[in-house]
Amino acid sequence: MTTTSTTGSTGATGTYAPRPGAAPLGRMIAAQAVLETKMLLRNGEQLLLTVIIPTLLLVLFSSVDIVDTGAGEAVDFLAPGILALAVMSTAFTGQAIGTGFERRYGVLKRLAASPLPRWALMTAKTASVLVTEVLQIVLLTVIAFALGWSPHGNPAAVLLLLVLGTAAFSGLGLLMAGTLKAEATLAAANLVFLLLLVGGGVIVPLDRFPDAAQDVLGLLPISALSDGLRDVLQHGASMPWGDLGILAGWAVVGLAAAGKFFRWE
Repeated sequence: MTTTSTTGSTGATGTYAPRPGAAPLGRMIAAQAVLETKMLLRNGEQLLLTVIIPTLLLVLFSSVDIVDTGAGEAVDFLAPGILALAVMSTAFTGQAIGTGFERRYGVLKRLAASPLPRWALMTAKTASVLVTEVLQIVLLTVIAFALGWSPHGNPAAVLLLLVLGTAAFSGLGLLMAGTLKAEATLAAANLVFLLLLVGGGVIVPLDRFPDAAQDVLGLLPISALSDGLRDVLQHGASMPWGDLGILAGWAVVGLAAAGKFFRWE
């Protein structure tokens, strides 16, 4: 019986020389981020939260005089608040629900056992959130311009508000997803979304609430983000330090608590 040698021009190592091992960390994070983004965009409920609801609210309340938004065009007041709502819907509500069910079905446990480190998985999820937010902001901005929006102000301040808002809501979303059961996360995240939509200065100005309520509502991350964006884009403020400070505080507390209490199983 004769055998055929697999050694060829490559020498003793054989025709094929596999190199087992994990891919470079950056490539793994990028691949996971792409997967996370595709999964988010293919989810009907996520699209409802991240795209359809903010778009409908912007068009409806800008076109129909339902809420008194003060002097000026309604879209000038509404557009910054809807941008803040878009950040919350993706970084908090969508991420909390998606991560909560991944935890329930054991997806996170399996990913934690893969060559991808846990911190890299969270980095990939954050990158997915940022990509989705960019798509949201571009879409909503185009629609707002079509409705007659005239923004002005410091772009750097807008970017800083969006980044801190994303960090704050991501920390709170991951904290909820990592501590509650998936069904509880689903109910709580949607409830919080509705409550903050009504009482976070997104559509209804905070000065329409009683004075005592204004003091409390003004400390919420959605209020700080919507008011900060409105101060810059509608009123031309250079840097809304108070709102930035509130968002930074929520970001630090939320991310620290998520890192400490998040359960992978």
